[in-house]
Amino acid sequence: MQRSASSRAGVFCGKDLSRALMRPLGQLPSCPSHKTLGPTPPARLAGLAALSYSVAGGGGAGTMNPKIKTGRWIGMLCASIAGIAAVLPPRAYAEDFDTEHIFGFMIGSDVGNVGEREFQSQTTGRFAKDGGRYRTLNQEVELELVPAPNFRVELGTSFSAYDIGRVPGLDDRRQLSWQSVSVDFRYRFLNREAAPFGMTVALETRADRVDETTAAAVRSYGTELTVAFDREVIPNFLIAALNLSYEPEWTRTPRTGAADQDATIGAAFGLMARVRPDILIGGEARYFRKYEGIGLDELSGQALFIGPTAYFQLSERSRLTATWSVQAWGQRAGSNAALDLVNFERHQARLVYGLNF
Repeated sequence: MQRSASSRAGVFCGKDLSRALMRPLGQLPSCPSHKTLGPTPPARLAGLAALSYSVAGGGGAGTMNPKIKTGRWIGMLCASIAGIAAVLPPRAYAEDFDTEHIFGFMIGSDVGNVGEREFQSQTTGRFAKDGGRYRTLNQEVELELVPAPNFRVELGTSFSAYDIGRVPGLDDRRQLSWQSVSVDFRYRFLNREAAPFGMTVALETRADRVDETTAAAVRSYGTELTVAFDREVIPNFLIAALNLSYEPEWTRTPRTGAADQDATIGAAFGLMARVRPDILIGGEARYFRKYEGIGLDELSGQALFIGPTAYFQLSERSRLTATWSVQAWGQRAGSNAALDLVNFERHQARLVYGLNF
């Protein structure tokens, strides 16, 4: 295959890159009962890495446009994940997609098989506000049960650590608190193996003792309704997911007696590709609009988050998902700023570990 000078120097031209990405991934399934993929060719991983880096604006000469600096870091992270995947030893226990856990901030339509029990640890970090120092870490432990076909129940509790200093509009705090308890119900209405796409409705209700943004003592109750869709774009290789959500919340501050209501609506899109039998990489884009009042009375702000996600099947019973998102665009009501750092954070990250028992 002939390559351009830039390709020979290490950067794929568009024609060469498209050819590299179209090569088969190892041993493709030869019959319905054989669905395990073999080792991924290094050329394919190199193509994925080059694509993520070049699209993000890397590899060019001269001064980089500031608007794509964040994109370059995302591309570099995706390339690093692809490089790690290239050197890890292959495993042969990954088969069909199980979208229940492969995404970070999103959910898929799968809910597990009847009788499954799972322990999950979910660590979420949120960093940077409009000035000062803002760091929060939330640790949630959950127990997931599948008592009936297409139906899943999840019980959870969480603790949070806050480090807030000199942030406009927030009191300085450094504390560790028991945060909340929650219950999550999911029911799958459509199975993508028998329908054009999968569809699941999730309803999560939680009670908080501490405000998740300010760390103030409150009595807060929230419900998040999510409708999740997913579909395999390329069988056993590439899967896409869409989430639509509505989250009303009621908050009362015992110290002052003040009561408040707000709501957040969101739409999220994710893509995950299998680069090894036990490794998936991709990304998520999430858009949120926050309102005063549960009836979406008045817009407070909006934000778009974009970032990479990686999923690792550690063993037949354990898994790990890592994701990071940056606020790429946002706007607070009444402000012309390019970001909304009052209602949302600049960075969000999540690490999820699950164990089936």
